[in-house]
Amino acid sequence: MYDLTSMGVEISDYIALVTFNKPPVNAQNFLFSEEIKACFDQLSIDKDVRVVVLTGAGKIFSAGTDLNRTGPVTRDELRSARESFHCIVECKKPVIGALNGPALGSGLTVAASCDILVASEKASLGLPEINVGLMGGGRHAQRLFSHSLLRRMALTGYRVPASELYRLGIIEACVAPEELLPTAMNLAREIASKSPLAVQLFKQTLNTIEYMSLRDGYRYEQEMTLEIGKTEDAAEAMKAFAEKRQPVFNEK
Repeated sequence: MYDLTSMGVEISDYIALVTFNKPPVNAQNFLFSEEIKACFDQLSIDKDVRVVVLTGAGKIFSAGTDLNRTGPVTRDELRSARESFHCIVECKKPVIGALNGPALGSGLTVAASCDILVASEKASLGLPEINVGLMGGGRHAQRLFSHSLLRRMALTGYRVPASELYRLGIIEACVAPEELLPTAMNLAREIASKSPLAVQLFKQTLNTIEYMSLRDGYRYEQEMTLEIGKTEDAAEAMKAFAEKRQPVFNEK
């Protein structure tokens, strides 16, 4: 089902651990992007998965676009990269980015496409394209960074260290490397314990209202609240709360 060469997938207790594994620095090329698309499209419909944890093997989460190539980047490659990021954003299951090391360029774009971020103390986020006369990643980075800091990153190549990312509230935790996956998995288990339908609908709703006006966004959220309130999961959650027990959700 997950026959991929650039990443591994392990599924246990409704949590999928996806690990970028393209030595030495998890650099992205056309095949890498195509595999991200295939992986996250499948995770969206996998009934054994409620939450995804995304990390990298080695010392680098992803160094960005693979520059060891002949010829310029093509439109097809750019389209594939763009769609791979959207597949993470639009994955029906929440995606926790566990940044084991630097996430640079398109690696930052992958991180910005996740729902929640935690990071090792050795991680950083950066847009180094300016150092090789290129550009990219700015629009996704706007989801994370302020006006001034983003322009500093884009125009100088400055990498923001994990400690600063935590201070700014961009990541939820900055931990020792050996604590990264336990931290991410604990968060994943907490999400996986909630109503799968409610979690999926809430993520979809947050994606939809992100760029709406306050009035339109809240109206949409209220409509989705009415929809989830009609489900068996909602009834079970309310009943379990009243009975002071853990809910048992329908696995369908």
